[in-house]
Formats: sequence, C-alpha cells, structure tokens
Amino acid sequence: YTGVYDMVQATAVNQPAYSSGTLTFDSANTQFLQTTGQIILAGDFTIGFRVEPFLFQGAVLGDNTTIGEFVRFTSDTQIRITINSVNLNFTITSAADDYYVLTRSGSDINLHQNGVLNATTKTSSDDANIDTIGAKRLNSSLFDGTMKEIQIYSSTSATLTANVNTRLAEL
Repeated sequence: YTGVYDMVQATAVNQPAYSSGTLTFDSANTQFLQTTGQIILAGDFTIGFRVEPFLFQGAVLGDNTTIGEFVRFTSDTQIRITINSVNLNFTITSAADDYYVLTRSGSDINLHQNGVLNATTKTSSDDANIDTIGAKRLNSSLFDGTMKEIQIYSSTSATLTANVNTRLAEL
C-alpha cells in the first residue's frame, strides 16, 4: 500500500495480547487497533490475513465511520465484505487457523481461503475504507481470536496473490 500506517491501541486497556508473532484479541476486553489516518482503497487491492476466530461475529478489518465494517466473520462458514454499506457474503469452509486473500480487480472481488479460489465472484467498485483491526466501529463488532499477519496492497496481480498466499501458508 502506498504510505505507512501504523495500527496502535487507543489505550493500554484496548491492547490485544502479543506473543511469538501472534496477536490475541479478547472481545470481552474491547481490544482493537486503529490507525491515525484512513486507508482508502479506491481501485484494485489485495488484502491477505491469517486469523483464527474464536467467536464468529467480529471484524478482522473495519472502518470507524458510519459506513461500518469492511471484513468480518458472520459465522464459521461465512465472511462478509461490506463496502459502502453493501454486504458481499462469501461462503467458506469452516474457519480455523486459516489464511485468506481478498482481491479486487476492476470491480470483481474474489476470495481465496488457504490458497483455494472461492467459486463466487462479487462486484463493487466503491472505495473500501480501513482504519481498525479487530473492530468495525470502535467498541462494535469486536474480533475474538488470533491474528498472525495482515497485508494490504493497493494493487493486484496473479503474482502478488500467489506470493501473499505463500507467505501466509508459511506462518
């Protein structure tokens, strides 16, 4: 992604636990991270993340505005991508310690789970906004589980997708 955005805790109380390269979020403790600026993905993008949700209700990546969430689990077999208040639901195999790569080329949005392309393509060309990890709006739709890595790029290509899948598989 063009630019550097650090994700930090709002207060020490909101800080997820960190151990051996893994963040552990506890939704009961209102844990999330946020940027000081908005990441706006106006065109193509690639987002990779390796997570293990303990509960299936929280946002992996979110937007702290009225637009709401960006990526969250709605069940152990569904991931919802919300862009400009439009929900795009992907059916997945039962979520465990899995890795996902979400891409947008033009207006086509695709999802890979553990290196396998999901059969469904969704469409949206609206801006995708991100400024939180582990929440959609501060103190709302909190993620509960572990995160090993998140990568965000403002481009996409077959090579980039393959490289992100390979990196996340190694974690």
